[in-house]
Amino acid sequence: MDLSPFVDRLADELALAAEAGGDEARAVAARLSASLSSSVRLVLLEALAEAADEITRDLAPGSVEVRLRGREPGFVVVPPVTEPDPAPSGATAEPEVETTLELDAGPTTRINLRLPDALKARVEEAAGREHLSTNAWLVRAASAALATGTGDAASPRGRRARQSFTGWVR
Repeated sequence: MDLSPFVDRLADELALAAEAGGDEARAVAARLSASLSSSVRLVLLEALAEAADEITRDLAPGSVEVRLRGREPGFVVVPPVTEPDPAPSGATAEPEVETTLELDAGPTTRINLRLPDALKARVEEAAGREHLSTNAWLVRAASAALATGTGDAASPRGRRARQSFTGWVR
């Protein structure tokens, strides 16, 4: 996406507004346009990044990212992963379990998550393989876990809790 037309249009609008102030105002507007070009690009990139975050919240477990190539931003859309139907032909398939959690389109909340270094590295690798940010990958993983019931808060130790034994043996 080329940001130059937007930056140029803003410079033209500033020059047009300076016309009413005379020669000195036009000179100031020209100097301001040149010096504000990089700041305007940065503000536009921040707006694009926020828009991508909003779209990602609506697409979860899919995502949209803004990536820079040189000075120009580009968008990467990662759709949700769909699993093929494992039922053989002619067999009655079980009802499909929804793998996405309906996420509220409202505000987001920031949390601090502490992970062991080894787990953090594995999460970053998995996110990289899927071309996702770590945050988008974690949101997708949490959403999928809650949708499939593996993130059940009633059983904090999961299925292994039923298979473990504690106590003393003589």
